[in-house]
Amino acid sequence: MARGTTFDGRLAEVATRVAVGRARRRRREASVLLVTALVALVAATASLLLGAAGLTPGDVLAALVGQGSPKAEFVIVRLRLPRVLAAVIAGSALGLGGALFQTTLRNPLASPDILGVTGGASLAAVGSMLLLGLEGPAVSLAAFAGALGVAALMWGLAWRGGLTGIRFVLVGIGLASIVGGLLGWLITRADVREASEALVWMVGGIASIAWPELATAGGAVAVLLVLTALFSPRMPLLALSDDSARSLGVGTTGARAVAITLGVALVAAATALAGPIAFVALVAAPIARALVGHGQAALAASAVIGSTIVLVADLVAQHAFVGTAVPVGIVTGLIGAPYLLWLIARGNRKGSDG
Repeated sequence: MARGTTFDGRLAEVATRVAVGRARRRRREASVLLVTALVALVAATASLLLGAAGLTPGDVLAALVGQGSPKAEFVIVRLRLPRVLAAVIAGSALGLGGALFQTTLRNPLASPDILGVTGGASLAAVGSMLLLGLEGPAVSLAAFAGALGVAALMWGLAWRGGLTGIRFVLVGIGLASIVGGLLGWLITRADVREASEALVWMVGGIASIAWPELATAGGAVAVLLVLTALFSPRMPLLALSDDSARSLGVGTTGARAVAITLGVALVAAATALAGPIAFVALVAAPIARALVGHGQAALAASAVIGSTIVLVADLVAQHAFVGTAVPVGIVTGLIGAPYLLWLIARGNRKGSDG
């Protein structure tokens, strides 16, 4: 009896420790989400307030509730608010898509922009403009189809009776190089006006997005967020090795296909809306995992941090450069490129150290 009582006591103690650890992790994740959301709110508010129009906080608030002057409503409702919402939608989709890719493939370099997914969207969009003369929503639809097409090609080339992360990454990098070459060829054969119009599809920008585009992209991203939330209980298992996941009863091939499909669709929707905003998908998930701290996918935090990165970067793009505003993708590229170099150098050091 005493031995059984001792065992039951230890089991209860372990269960208590697990419960306390889970509660601590949930509190930490909630704190990260709250703080990051507050930063995003501050950046969004600054984006609505700052600018050459000289609007006061009262003017902005009146315009948001439909009681402002014609000038204020034009500036806020037609220009600034769509830009803020586009940053939130595109940033959350890119951050979450990057988290799905990196967790599923177990590789911090497995980012959709590095693997050619966003490049495929850009190639399809620029090609539809320069070769077919399309414009407006048709270009966004072509971008969405281009991202899906490159992802399907990547999957087919990387499949060898199964899917391994390193093969998928190498195939993606190769396809990204091909896509970049084709994009360069399209731009060199275009005239100056066409090339300038195609620029947003090469660097990413949210300066002139209309409400119908926002509604379409927002609806698509909202559906994908719900689907990802339903799928998320399987994500911690996909971070394990294939053998470990199978031993826990998870069909890794099917689950990995679902995760990558959701990631591609999220990135395609974001790119169709705002172009290939560089490096957000690469950096949002590692930041989220570091802040949350329990080594899991941190999907919700990745989405919120992705939105915050794009909001802050767009604020910098609008006001930090003297005399002109630049596309937000240029600012995120300036932020993300050093991180990528550091990540590669860190990986090389680990490899040399064994």
